[in-house]
Amino acid sequence: MDKSDRAPWPTVSGYFRKTFAKIAASTAVVLAVALPAAPAAADESPDQRPDIPVGTWLAARTQPAVQLTSFSYTGTVAVPTSTINENAFQQLTQQAVIAVQNGKIPSDERSIAKWLFQRIAANVDTYLVETTPERTVEAEVGGMCTGWWVTPDGYMVTGAHCVQVGDTELNQLFAQQALKKFNEQDAKEIIKGLQGIEADEEMVKLAQQIYITFNSTHMRLRGLKQSLSVLQSLPGGGVDKTAKAVPAELVSVGESYPGKDFALLKVNGQQNLPTVPLGEDADVRTGDTLYISGFPGLVTNTPFFSLESKLEPALTEGPYNAKRSTQTGVPYIQTQAPSYHGNSGGPVFSKDGKVIGMLIAGTVSEGGEASESESFVLPVSIIKEKLGEKNIKAAQATTTTRYNEALNDYFRNYFEDALPKFREVQALFPNHPYVAKYISESQTAISAGKDESPKPMMMWVLIGGGVLVVLVLALVLVRLLTRRKRPGVSYGPPAQPAYNAVPSPPWQQHQLPAGAGQGQHVNGHDHQYGSGPQYNPGPQYDPQYGSGPQYGPGPQQGSGPQYGPGPQYGPGGQPGQYGQQGNYGQPGHYDQQGNYGQQGHYDQYGRPGQHPADPTRDVRYGQFAPPPDGHQQ
Repeated sequence: MDKSDRAPWPTVSGYFRKTFAKIAASTAVVLAVALPAAPAAADESPDQRPDIPVGTWLAARTQPAVQLTSFSYTGTVAVPTSTINENAFQQLTQQAVIAVQNGKIPSDERSIAKWLFQRIAANVDTYLVETTPERTVEAEVGGMCTGWWVTPDGYMVTGAHCVQVGDTELNQLFAQQALKKFNEQDAKEIIKGLQGIEADEEMVKLAQQIYITFNSTHMRLRGLKQSLSVLQSLPGGGVDKTAKAVPAELVSVGESYPGKDFALLKVNGQQNLPTVPLGEDADVRTGDTLYISGFPGLVTNTPFFSLESKLEPALTEGPYNAKRSTQTGVPYIQTQAPSYHGNSGGPVFSKDGKVIGMLIAGTVSEGGEASESESFVLPVSIIKEKLGEKNIKAAQATTTTRYNEALNDYFRNYFEDALPKFREVQALFPNHPYVAKYISESQTAISAGKDESPKPMMMWVLIGGGVLVVLVLALVLVRLLTRRKRPGVSYGPPAQPAYNAVPSPPWQQHQLPAGAGQGQHVNGHDHQYGSGPQYNPGPQYDPQYGSGPQYGPGPQQGSGPQYGPGPQYGPGGQPGQYGQQGNYGQPGHYDQQGNYGQQGHYDQYGRPGQHPADPTRDVRYGQFAPPPDGHQQ
């Protein structure tokens, strides 16, 4: 084949440019399949609710700011001793005789005594009068309600009826608390006066009712003191037996229900407290679900539950039924969210976690029993109005922001992301009642391999880059190995040197052994099996047909002409390899590992071959003997 008919050898830069273009295209496809998809980024809004029930989310976010509050009164209760008004009692006795004679009451003494007790209990002050000595007892009464932090520095909102009690109600509380012992003692004394009459249960109850009425009516309170407190945990977190009452100051108080039932407390020395945000009246309307958080008295006052469980707020929910207004124009929201004694003063939330009102009252049946399915809520607009009167503005500290973010991560199973935020909350507010529990649970989940936190974008970029580099190197290595091991041997008569070929350097004027210079002919390119440039003193070149080297103006020592990607000359001492290597080595003999050694004879795969004089040469499958005339068959 004429040299002009052959496709020109590509330059080295062009060859590599095409090669890497192929590699890049292949890598892009492989990378798209091999790289794991990056997890979806976190929600655009870190405050967006995770895919969990609204109640679960609300309870977790709001419970730290909802606290059990208490009010108490202490004082000395003084009760006079009572005695019978003899004149009035003689008249009552004559009435009893007439009633027996007329058959209105039985004639036995027990029946007559019961009739007398009934008449005395109905008009105690007519038949009993005060006397000495006066009896005294120290007593304390109070109640529990719900309050919630509205600022990080200790301002708390609750109901007016949760911080103060009217005189009538206060006397009733002290009477119930302090007079029970006196009432029982006085009842026993009057029954003893009924000589020879055995009192039954009915008679005992009638006697006690007489003195319950008299003692509560004539009771006097001395040295009365009031105190307000908020029940908090000690440093270290957790609501348990370490909880203690922290004194609170009454800053502002409104009118009890049905008025603007609002009170503002201040606990001094506080910072970074968890708070709940205020919403607007317009955030909810009829049909929306409302959520009430607080401490129902039926749990707080029962002896069956542990203190720790009593101090965890309960969350109830129900529909917004209607908007009401009292006769004095105070608005209230009616809801079917259940509430109980003790829930008073608790926050009421919309589904977005904002306060839209405060639980104040419930309906009471004719028998005095509260109905749990009808509750009345003071709207948040009244709360804001009352806060504004004292120049108090609801605020949120970093404690609440980080805690809410951590909770969202926690509920998405992003435990590694949540853990440092929970720890930051604990550092900001060591008294936090729940953060210690979440820290422990997050650590346990991470150890159990349950964490699903998304990796940072830079990490995915680095991982992708690393995989890309590995794939590129692997493809380059595979391509090189494939080219080196590609079979296809052809033999033919020696080609004549190209016209105007540059003569061999002087040090190569030695005759090559027979068979030297025969290399592989693959796809129009000559390839030599083995590695490294090999030199032989002989000057003769023996390229295969169709792949002879193209010479330039002449070689220069140390930077040989740029040939194609591979005229490589046969094993056993050939000139340096051109094309991809493009560099002359020093004259000498190199084995297939590229090590300098003695001149040898190698087959087409770079292995030690037979002596050149042997006409039979090894090929991949069997033996090949060239025809006598040296031409291919």
